[in-house]
Amino acid sequence: MNNAHNSDVLRGLHAAIIDLVDEINRPRRDDRLIEEAGIPLDRALFPLLARVSRYGPIGVVELADRTGRDHTTISRQMTKLEELGLIKRQASVRDKRVREATVSAKGREMVAALNAARERLANRILVDWTDADLDQLRQLLRRFADDLMR
Repeated sequence: MNNAHNSDVLRGLHAAIIDLVDEINRPRRDDRLIEEAGIPLDRALFPLLARVSRYGPIGVVELADRTGRDHTTISRQMTKLEELGLIKRQASVRDKRVREATVSAKGREMVAALNAARERLANRILVDWTDADLDQLRQLLRRFADDLMR
């Protein structure tokens, strides 16, 4: 089956994805979210806390792979999260050599504050979007992400 799509549309989609990723990765976005949440967390740590919350229990190597960072850097940052009481680490059930992280009760409170802040910021950005627009975007992005991860 030949699924050759319109090249202009694909180039436009690629450009939009690059713009989106670039904007999401800007440090000022993280700073704004942390400020909106009113939490005392280093900008480098909050994406890790969010991913441990989403994917945990998770080990350093898998987390490094998901974030595109070096595993030694992630290991140091995970130690900081643990020292702050935001995560707990224990030996993996599947492989005792691997220490997996889960979010602690204190960490869950911080993740909840970040999620609430993210929702407030999104409501400001998407003020002119209808619920139908947002649901369609959600469905298409989920489909795209699922196909990409296959």
